[in-house]
Amino acid sequence: MDKRKVIPSLRSLADQERATAKKARASWQMFTIMAEFIEATEYLSEIRPAVSIYGSARLKPDSKYYQLATQIARKLSDAGFAVISGGGPGIMEAANKGAHAGKAPSVGLNIELPHEQSGNQWQDISLRFRHFFTRKVTFVKNSDAVIVMPGGFGTLDELAEVLTLIQTKKSRHVPIILVGGEFWTGLLEWFRSSLLPMGLISPGDTDLMQVIDDPDQVLEAVLSFYEDREETEPQAAAKSDDDRMFYL
Repeated sequence: MDKRKVIPSLRSLADQERATAKKARASWQMFTIMAEFIEATEYLSEIRPAVSIYGSARLKPDSKYYQLATQIARKLSDAGFAVISGGGPGIMEAANKGAHAGKAPSVGLNIELPHEQSGNQWQDISLRFRHFFTRKVTFVKNSDAVIVMPGGFGTLDELAEVLTLIQTKKSRHVPIILVGGEFWTGLLEWFRSSLLPMGLISPGDTDLMQVIDDPDQVLEAVLSFYEDREETEPQAAAKSDDDRMFYL
């Protein structure tokens, strides 16, 4: 037997096996993504209206923002809004804790991470995700408002994603409320002083966000957004009917 022919043949067979295993892993990953979407839809399709609260996992119960998040979540829950958080510690725990004490469901969208996170105990509905992608889509799809507390890269990523989807009209317009004026001021000033003059965002894009620190005013802002929309929608519908008649 010629060893010079056998070795390349064995290598080719190994390459084929690795390619097959890679395809199988990719296919399985797609199935797990689909399963997460289906599970989330089954559990959350009836949980409306709902508000998502984003924020750092690192803030402790003695933080003023932890306490603010708890108060805001409680007021939203008592007003009939389910509260959705990432299900972990910090601001996520504060949001679930406040909602759990209220009248509407407390929802946690937990993520599996190598060294964190353990789910908090204040979840009436607890879903677990392996993929950030499906988790982020679930947040946006089920949120009638977004409250953003101080946080790090993850929180900023979630805020940027919501802003981008609304800006590009890939998602419906919902109120975005930033809690913590002293925390957000620098970022918002940078938007206005750097992004806006360069034409990287439009003048109205910064109006997508409100900065509110008072829990009662946060609730009022969410309610007012939809009250104003109810008043304008009949007018918009009438104008649309007129336009259709004109073109006919």
